Amino acid sequence: MALINPYLNFNGNTEEVFDFYKSVFGGDYGMVMRFKDAPAEHQMGTTDLNQIMHISLRIGHGTILMGSDVPEMYGKVVQGTDVQLSISADTREEADKLFRGLSAGGQVTMPMSDTFWGSYFGMFKDKFGIEWMVSFDKKYAG
Repeated sequence: MALINPYLNFNGNTEEVFDFYKSVFGGDYGMVMRFKDAPAEHQMGTTDLNQIMHISLRIGHGTILMGSDVPEMYGKVVQGTDVQLSISADTREEADKLFRGLSAGGQVTMPMSDTFWGSYFGMFKDKFGIEWMVSFDKKYAG
């Protein structure tokens, strides 16, 4: 069964925010990836390559709080676009099924595809305006 976790977006202060959350919740960072860590052809036009491209903080039993700084090319984060729901599928097939179903009638931002960080991943806004990310990562699959 798929897991759903919150994904938070910020305007350049993700590291500060997550250090604060870690001081409150405890837990460990599962991943910290900066924009400078991406291959040159995948860099997102941010002026500060030291900003967070992806961070994950394990909280409790099974919950992962994730986040990133939004590249300037996408504009400023405003309330309403600062939270996405991230689905971690158990299989590639489940990821495709969930992506197709939830994105029907919506707007696909990034079609499902293999990524340079090793996940099968896609993003969209559903027909009700909710932003979603779907991923399958073989190394974390049961």
